[in-house]
Amino acid sequence: MNPEQIKNSVIEALEDLKGLDIRVIDIKGISNFADFMIVASGTSDTHVKALAREASNKLRQEGVKPLGENGADVGEWVLVDFGDVVLHVMRPEVREYYDLEKLWDEDVRELVRKHREENDV
Repeated sequence: MNPEQIKNSVIEALEDLKGLDIRVIDIKGISNFADFMIVASGTSDTHVKALAREASNKLRQEGVKPLGENGADVGEWVLVDFGDVVLHVMRPEVREYYDLEKLWDEDVRELVRKHREENDV
């Protein structure tokens, strides 16, 4: 599957289990590790774990095995690495504290692009 298809499958899995505030951050061109980062919230540790598990199971059924998963034992924040797509599922208060969307907002992405162009990275 290509990155766009993986992204769409992850979003579908999150929507199926009522994931909250699903955001896609396009990091291709500025990142060496992925094309997309998906951030979503769950209402509880159990919901967070279920959302991550549903995305992993859906992708496995489609032939994409996650490269890694962290945080499923606790459930406050679960990260699932699908290679070209990285999924972060968090409880809302954890998400607010770490604010990944701000860390990867358009201004930051533009600065990284300019830096990479200027330094041929």
